[in-house]
Amino acid sequence: MKNIIDCIGNTPLVEIQHLNPYSNVNIYAKLEGNNPGGSVKDRAALNMIQSAMERGDIKKGTRLIEATSGNTGIALAMIAGIYDLQIELVMPANSTRERTLTMEAFGAQVTLLETIEECRDYAEQKGSGADYFLVDQFSNKDNYKAHYKGTGPEIWRDTDQKITHFVSSMGTTGSIMGCSMFLKEQNPSIQIVGCQPTEESSIPGIRRWPEEYLPKIYDPKRVDRIIDVSQNQATDMARQLARREGIFVGMSSGGAFAAALKLASEVKEANIVFIACDRGDRYLSSDLFG
Repeated sequence: MKNIIDCIGNTPLVEIQHLNPYSNVNIYAKLEGNNPGGSVKDRAALNMIQSAMERGDIKKGTRLIEATSGNTGIALAMIAGIYDLQIELVMPANSTRERTLTMEAFGAQVTLLETIEECRDYAEQKGSGADYFLVDQFSNKDNYKAHYKGTGPEIWRDTDQKITHFVSSMGTTGSIMGCSMFLKEQNPSIQIVGCQPTEESSIPGIRRWPEEYLPKIYDPKRVDRIIDVSQNQATDMARQLARREGIFVGMSSGGAFAAALKLASEVKEANIVFIACDRGDRYLSSDLFG
């Protein structure tokens, strides 16, 4: 009999049927919204908490703290509750109300500040004391190891080892780092492509980090190319995925799909996989689908 943790991972890989105009290029979406917490971050949250428990860094009764833009917080709140751990999540005040309510439903304390950078500073300051354990997804190697152990192997398996390009939005960069490590070990010619917002754009879940806040787990040598995507492109592609493909996702997934389409326009033949990192119901109170 499975428990909820057993349902994390092994998400579907589905082909884009109507929005791909390139007959010799296959584009596939890795549906991470099918994880029980609704996003790709379930994988990292589980690995970060379980690994810390195995090392003895945390135990029953430990109070966790973490800065999050939303999905990691939801995943951590879900996993923390399962292991009887208290958690405070620090999130930008402009995050959708659905995210805050979901974290609170899982039993987390939510603190709202102005920017994600302020949230990170606040969490790091509190986490430096004896009363809290800072999860620190931005520096925690167990973040990307979750994808080295799970997401990457699943993609390799489900494409029958024929993947040519991997596309991921870049936030904490855990997904792209872990998948890059695994996929490049299988076939060094696989192209690893990151997606980030254009200078003037704001896309939930994707960041263009200032140098001093760049995630410590990020290694630029593991990314072959970065494609900038505008807010309008990410929004339009998220809406089209819902209406034309039945794939209900947020803006960061729309951005990754826009990057995948750009790649598809440049090559003669390819098997492109992009991460559809969460579900669209996280954004219903925003104007994404309005």
